[in-house]
Amino acid sequence: MKISKITSSAGILLSLLISAGCTENTDADLSNQSNSNVSASSYSTNAQAPSSAQANGDGAHRYPYQEGDDIPALAYIEHKEVYNPESVIPPQCYTKTEGVNNPCYACHQSYDSIEKRPNQMGDGTLQGNYEFSDVGLTNSWKNLFIDRTSLIAGIDDATIKKYVEQDNYTASLKKDAMPEYMRIENLSAADKAFDNDGFAKDGSGWVSYNYKPFPSTFWPTNGSTGDAMIRLPENFQTLNGDYNKAIYTLNLSLVEMALKELDTLTMAPVNEVALNIDINQDGKLSESVTEVARSSHYVGDASVVPLAHMLYPEGTEFLHTVRYIGVDENGNIYNAPRMKEVRYMKKHMFRSRESLASAYYAEAKDKHFEKLPQTRYLGEKGIDNGFGWTINGFIENEQGELRAQHDQELAFCNGCHKTVGSTFDQTFSFARKVPGKAGWGYIDLREIEDVPNINEEKGEFLTYMERVGGGDEFRQNGEMLAKWFDEKGMVKAEEVQRAKSVYEIITPSPERAYALNKAYLTIVKEQSYLFGRDATLTKATNVLSTIDAEQPPLKPEHRFKWDMRLNWQQEKPSANAEAR
Repeated sequence: MKISKITSSAGILLSLLISAGCTENTDADLSNQSNSNVSASSYSTNAQAPSSAQANGDGAHRYPYQEGDDIPALAYIEHKEVYNPESVIPPQCYTKTEGVNNPCYACHQSYDSIEKRPNQMGDGTLQGNYEFSDVGLTNSWKNLFIDRTSLIAGIDDATIKKYVEQDNYTASLKKDAMPEYMRIENLSAADKAFDNDGFAKDGSGWVSYNYKPFPSTFWPTNGSTGDAMIRLPENFQTLNGDYNKAIYTLNLSLVEMALKELDTLTMAPVNEVALNIDINQDGKLSESVTEVARSSHYVGDASVVPLAHMLYPEGTEFLHTVRYIGVDENGNIYNAPRMKEVRYMKKHMFRSRESLASAYYAEAKDKHFEKLPQTRYLGEKGIDNGFGWTINGFIENEQGELRAQHDQELAFCNGCHKTVGSTFDQTFSFARKVPGKAGWGYIDLREIEDVPNINEEKGEFLTYMERVGGGDEFRQNGEMLAKWFDEKGMVKAEEVQRAKSVYEIITPSPERAYALNKAYLTIVKEQSYLFGRDATLTKATNVLSTIDAEQPPLKPEHRFKWDMRLNWQQEKPSANAEAR
C-alpha cells in the first residue's frame, strides 16, 4: 500500500461509512466523548457493519459523520481500513527527550557481535533518534492527548471497585469464548490456580513465575498489574511417556539457564537415583539434590533436543494477563480478578541464530527501501511475527467481556515482540525471572528487591528514574514525581534505596489506582484501542504529536548500554558467557 493511500484513509473510510449508512447510538453512558459524538456501541463486538437495507431504514441517522469528524476505532476495523500502518511504533517512542531524558534505552540496544546473540536487531541508535517512516512521523496514538478527568468524574470509587473485582476470565471460559490453549482454571485467583511451586492445579502444564516488571509500562503505578506463565511441550514434561514433575522442573531450569547464560540453578529437591540422571553433575547419584547443572541437552522424553544459546525450544508457550489494579480493604495493591487483556505467544517454529539473521536482514532491507511494516494474519490463531512466534490476544468488549482482538489491534503486539534490540527470543519477562527455585510461583512484588541489572551498580528502578527524569516514560506520573523526586527534579536516591521491595516503589496509592482504573474503563467503553491503551489521566504534555527536524537527539552522555537481565547475586553466570 502506498503512503499516499494510507495517509488519506480517513477520507476513504468516510465515504465508505456514508455509503453503508452507519447509524448513531444515543446511549450516553461513558460514550466515546473523546473521539467522536458516536458511541462505540454503534458497532457490534463481532465487527459486523449494518446492511445497506438496514441503514436506509434509519432515515435521519444515515450520515453520522462529516468531513473532519473523529471516526470511532471500530469503524476502521469493520470496514477493513488501516488506521495506523505504523502501529509497531509504540506510544512511548514519541516521548520528548529534550536531549537528556532517556526512556528509550530499555528497549533499544545494540550488543557486541562477540556475544553471538540470536537477537541481531542492533537498534541502539534509536535511543533519542526519531528514525520513522513518513507515516510514522505523525503520532496516531491520539488517546494520549485526551484529558479524561471529566470522563471519569461520574464514576464513583465503589462502582469501579466492584467492577475490577469481577472475574471476566472465568466467565469467558464458561461461555467457551477462550481457546483451549489459553485456559487455566481459576486464573483470576492465583492461590486457587497454582501450587506453591507455580504449577497450575488443573494439570494444563502452565507454570507461573515471579519476575521483576519491565520498566515502566508494566509498573502498577502506570496503569496495570499483570502476571506471566510458561508451558513447555508435552515431551519436556514426561519420562517414558508418563508425566513427571521432577523432569518438567529440570527442563524448565535448563530453559532458564539457556536463556540467561547460567551454569547452575537452585531447584526443589530431586531424587537422582529415581531418575537415573546426574543432575548436579558431581559424578554420583544422590537421593536429594537441590542444584541443577547445565547440560547439552534437555532431559526425559526431550533428551534428543539440544539447548540453544538464548533461545527457547520449539513449542514453548507464554500466557500473560494484563489486569486492573486491585485495592483490598486495607489499601494494599494486588492483581485484580478482572483482566484487561489475555496475551499468548507460541514458538511454532524453531529458528537458529543463522536463520534469525536472515529475518533481521529482511526487516532492515524493508526499512531501507521505506517499506511499511507487514503483519501476517492467521485468522483465529492470531498473527505470525516472522521470527517463529504466533501471537494472539483477547481484550474487553464494551460490556467488559473478553473478546478476540481484531487484526489491527493484534498488529500492535509486533511493536514489542518482533524486532526490539533488548529482547531475548522476542520476549521480556522470563529473562527477568527471579532465578532458580525462588522464582517459581505466582508473581509477588513484595518478594523482589530493586536489584541492579547486569553490569550496573545501582538498583534498576532507581537507575531508570534517574535516566528518564520521571516515574514513567511520559514523565507525567505526578504521584511518582512527588514521592521519589525533589523540588529540583532529582531522584531522592537514598529513599528509593531504603525501600524493602519493588512493591513500595512502583505501586500506586488507592486513590490513583481507582482513577487509573476509571480512565481505562472509558477506553473500554469507547473500544478505542486502535488509538492507544495507556490509561493516562490527563493529556500527555511530554509526548510529540508530530516529529520534525527540530527535535533534538539525545546527547551522547545520555545514551546507555543496558542488559535487561538482573544481577540477583544468587546464581553464577555461565562460564560460556564469560568466555564470550
